[in-house]
Amino acid sequence: MENIQLIAPTLFGVEAVTAREIKALGYEDINVEDGKVTFTGDEKAICRSNLWIRTAERVLVKVGEFSALTFDELFEGTKALSWEEWIPENAEFPVEGYSLKSKLHSVPDCQAIIKKAVVERLKRKYKKGWFDENGPTYKIKFSLMKDKAILMIDTSGEGLHKRGYRAVSNEAPLRETLAAALIMLSDWRYDRPLIDPFCGSGTIPIEAALIGAKIAPGLNRKFVSEKWGRIHRKLWKDVREEAAGVIKKEIDLNIKGYDIEQNAIKLSIENAHKAGVDKYIRFRNIPIKDLKTDDKYGIIICNPPYGERMGKLKEAEMLYKEMGRIFKNMETWSYYILTSHEDFEKIFGKKATKKRKLYNGMIKTYYYQYFGPRPKQKEQVKNI
Repeated sequence: MENIQLIAPTLFGVEAVTAREIKALGYEDINVEDGKVTFTGDEKAICRSNLWIRTAERVLVKVGEFSALTFDELFEGTKALSWEEWIPENAEFPVEGYSLKSKLHSVPDCQAIIKKAVVERLKRKYKKGWFDENGPTYKIKFSLMKDKAILMIDTSGEGLHKRGYRAVSNEAPLRETLAAALIMLSDWRYDRPLIDPFCGSGTIPIEAALIGAKIAPGLNRKFVSEKWGRIHRKLWKDVREEAAGVIKKEIDLNIKGYDIEQNAIKLSIENAHKAGVDKYIRFRNIPIKDLKTDDKYGIIICNPPYGERMGKLKEAEMLYKEMGRIFKNMETWSYYILTSHEDFEKIFGKKATKKRKLYNGMIKTYYYQYFGPRPKQKEQVKNI
C-alpha cells in the first residue's frame, strides 16, 4: 500500500501530545504545526488513527497543497489534484473550510470554486456530466492560510471527541479530547490514585479509565470512511479485533469522581456505564470542602468553574482559595488544574511548578501543574 499523508487537527496547545500518540502507533514523518500534526501512513493507518488517537479532533487525508492568490489559481490547483483516487462516481462530496490572512477571504466563494473544480476533474475521469451524490460521504475540507491552499478529505465524520458515551452533558462540558490531553500531560499512571473533585459529566475520570484499561476511544463508534471503497472492510475488522484484544479487563484502577451536584454524579455514572468503564470509577456527591483521602502519591486533575463561564467570578475565586487550603493538606499528591483565571496562582496560594496555555473551545486557559513527590519504590500508593 502506498504512503498517504494524513493530518490530525488538534486544539491549540495539544499538538505535542497528539504527536506522541501518533509516534506510539508506529507512524513516522511526523510534522507538528499550530493546531495540527501531519504524518505518513497507509489505508490501515486511517483505521488505527481514528480508533486510537485520543487527543486529535479528526483524521484527514491530505490530497494536495498549492499557492492560490486568485480564484483562477484556486480552481486550477484544485482541478489538478487526483480526486478520483479517493472519490467514486456516486459519492457525496460537500465542501467546507476557512480562510485566514489570504487574499481569497470569501469562504462561500472558495467553497463553490473548489466544488466546481472537483466536479470538472471527476467528469473527465468518469465520462459523465452529472453526479447524483447518493453514495458514501467524502467531505472535502480546505484551509487557506497566507494564500496557501491545503485540500483534504475527512475520514472521521463526527469529531473524534464524540466517543459515544456522552449523549447528554452538563452545562459546561469539557471536550473529551481535551480531557484526555490533560491526563496525558500529567504524571498519572494506572497504578496511582486519581481524583477529579469537579467531575461534572464524568469526562476526566472516564477518559482516565479508558487510558488505564487500554481501551481505544473510538472502539464503540463508527467512522465515515468505513463505507469507503478504497479502505477494505477487513482492515476495519482487523483493527477493531486488535484493539479489543489488548484491553486490560482485569486491571485494578483507583479513580474517583466527585461533584457537589447530585445530578452531575447521576450523569457521570450513566456515562461511565455507556463507556464500559463504570467498574473502574467511584463517583460520589462530595463538595470540595469535604475532600479527603488516605491514599498517597495520587493525582488530582480538574476543570473547576472559571467564573467567566458561569458568570460568577467571585464565587470561582472563593472556590480557588478553598482548593488551595484543601490541596495543601494532601502533601504527597500532585494536582493539575485547568482555568482561564490569569491570577489563579495568587488566589490559590501557591505558584505552579509548570504552566501551559491550552484552549478549551474558544476560551484561553492555563493548565496549572503542581508536582508532588515521587512515590517511594517500595511504598504502596493505592489504598482501595
